[in-house]
Amino acid sequence: MQRHLANVLSNKQVSSRYWHMVVDSTNLNKTVNPGQFFQVRCADTYFPFLRRPLSVYRINENTIEFLYLVKGQGTSAMTKIQAGHSLDMMGPVGEGFRLDRSAQNILLVARGVGVATLAAVAQAAYRQGVKSYAIMSARSRDDLLAIEFLEDYGAEVFIVTEDEGTSDVENVKRIIKEDICATTVIDAIYTCGSRRLSKLSQSIANELHIPGEIALEEHMGCGMGACFSCVCDIREGDTTKSVRVCTEGPVFPLDKVVME
Repeated sequence: MQRHLANVLSNKQVSSRYWHMVVDSTNLNKTVNPGQFFQVRCADTYFPFLRRPLSVYRINENTIEFLYLVKGQGTSAMTKIQAGHSLDMMGPVGEGFRLDRSAQNILLVARGVGVATLAAVAQAAYRQGVKSYAIMSARSRDDLLAIEFLEDYGAEVFIVTEDEGTSDVENVKRIIKEDICATTVIDAIYTCGSRRLSKLSQSIANELHIPGEIALEEHMGCGMGACFSCVCDIREGDTTKSVRVCTEGPVFPLDKVVME
């Protein structure tokens, strides 16, 4: 894992809980794929001690962008980083999404900060000429981010929120099956950010024989596979094995992940 000091171009609050950071990636010398993440040092102090994993939100020619939820002391410290500062980050880390070049239509199912991970998939799909259909779920409209970004990349977006009583699993299932899959051949499903919606995506993928992938979100201590704090279970044939999300993932085949 390589360490980089990237120049921060901007770091702005975009809603009550989310911030958006843009960093210069011209010296990265690494290909960054959707679904991969960076281990970010939150402040130039001993505390918070552990780095925080941030998935890549948007991948540009000379910049990369992060969309992050301010949830604890680490991400709160990150809001103090200003344009012109250096961001100490390690990566890119982990296995990213794989977008089949023969695909024509894909479905994205995201909730909360999971949209930050799947937005990069929509961006890559657009560049490949692939149409995206996106289910965006959140607590409220204030938490819904990247909608215009997704639409700019040709995605047809379906919004569901708790506040409006539309984010329950049965309604999302109806949208996917009746509003999308009934008229469109979906070639792959990608999901991130909600255990309930991930289980639904897995169920629909199995029922309709659609391949898919999931980016798992687990607490990562080291981000290098040493601490085993992010272990999850994967099916391999008739057996189940434990894997580390930070190194073997965070993206896994949707049908292999055990989601009990």
